[in-house]
Amino acid sequence: MLGEYRIEGRRAAEIAASVERAVGSGELEPGQLLPPMRELASRLEVNPNTVAAAYRTLRERGVIETEGRRGSRVRSKPVTTARELSRLDVPTGVRNLSDGNPDPALLPSLVDALTAAAELADREPTLYGAAAVEPDLARLARADLDADEVPDGPVVVTSGSLDAVERVLAVHLRPGDAVAVEDPGWHSVLDLVPALGLRAVPVGVDADGPLAADVRAALEAGARALVVTDRAQNPTGAAVSASRARALRAVLGEYPETLLVEDDHGHRIVDLPLHPLAGVTRHWAFVRSVAKAYGPDLRLAVLTGDDVTMDRVQGRQRLGPGWVSRVLQRAVVRLWSSGAVDTRAVSSAYGRRRDALIAALAERGIEAYGRSGMNVWVPVPDETGAVARLLHSGWAVAPGARFRMSAPPGLRITVSTLDPGEAGRVAEAIASAVGPAPARRYV
Repeated sequence: MLGEYRIEGRRAAEIAASVERAVGSGELEPGQLLPPMRELASRLEVNPNTVAAAYRTLRERGVIETEGRRGSRVRSKPVTTARELSRLDVPTGVRNLSDGNPDPALLPSLVDALTAAAELADREPTLYGAAAVEPDLARLARADLDADEVPDGPVVVTSGSLDAVERVLAVHLRPGDAVAVEDPGWHSVLDLVPALGLRAVPVGVDADGPLAADVRAALEAGARALVVTDRAQNPTGAAVSASRARALRAVLGEYPETLLVEDDHGHRIVDLPLHPLAGVTRHWAFVRSVAKAYGPDLRLAVLTGDDVTMDRVQGRQRLGPGWVSRVLQRAVVRLWSSGAVDTRAVSSAYGRRRDALIAALAERGIEAYGRSGMNVWVPVPDETGAVARLLHSGWAVAPGARFRMSAPPGLRITVSTLDPGEAGRVAEAIASAVGPAPARRYV
């Protein structure tokens, strides 16, 4: 059952740590069955309740899962071996289309904004007890949200969108609760949910966003929260359309106690209109990060939502980091107010690259998707083989396994630095690696 590895410990925390170390080192592999609680308790000469507590801790941390009488086993994607660790090592000379990064040439210079923010900090230093949110940032963020018809609510600042999503889920849900997530979807969310001790329920996605029927099925089955990407969905490039938004709002209206978390991943890099879902349910949160438009090292996102959720998030934030640097917030104010990013130009640049690749693939009988943002999703019959063959031919792409739960295999191709003139070469390499595929959806 466990090969050569022996679980050790006398207390629940020690037993849990022993299992977690083994999973992290690879001595216990995904899917491996753990001993029944009474058997392990007898072996360690401890009370069965001690082992039960250790297993409960491991479940809450997303390391193991329990299937009734079938016992407990290491999760297929344990938190200690996050999807991010499965990224490709790209050899020298291989073109990297796998990293999900924006085009550095489309990012604005930060020199003036950071200099101005630092000079202001010298004159008016932020001290303990100051407001957590820069007033000008809240004003500009709220004006943008109002223009996009996002319901009114307090503005909170977090260290990026994933920080916001984690805080919102943590203040409402308990270990064991189910969360409906997009499949394929953002790998960080797929890792975060089990890391919080929550259970991820996959929801299919097409070009217009999450499928309403799948969302309904997940909520009917007891999911307490839904995480939705409004635009530039990673990895498929989906964007919630007006008709899909109406369908999703109708479903959510039947389950008003659902916690809704929306991530506007395409903010300021997508010029498609936003169709928010917020306001239908009692508790909701809407997140916008600056990373894709202004640079991943600007670890800042603005968050709004219902009063109760935002109060809880701010309360927990005060007990942790306290606030996001006001120097950083002031730099973002400068970037926003100066028009440092031309959304239409950036969106058009990414759109030309996506469209060129999708068209070149279509000419070769390969179906691909990418309605917005910087990624294209290509369904394939064997993603492992396709990734290896493409790497051999000089192109690195991301395997779909990093972004999937039960969705069929695929490849994520980041087009942010792909010159439209290269699209034919990439498409030819993909066609050689996977061959023509029958038309199908990627859900």
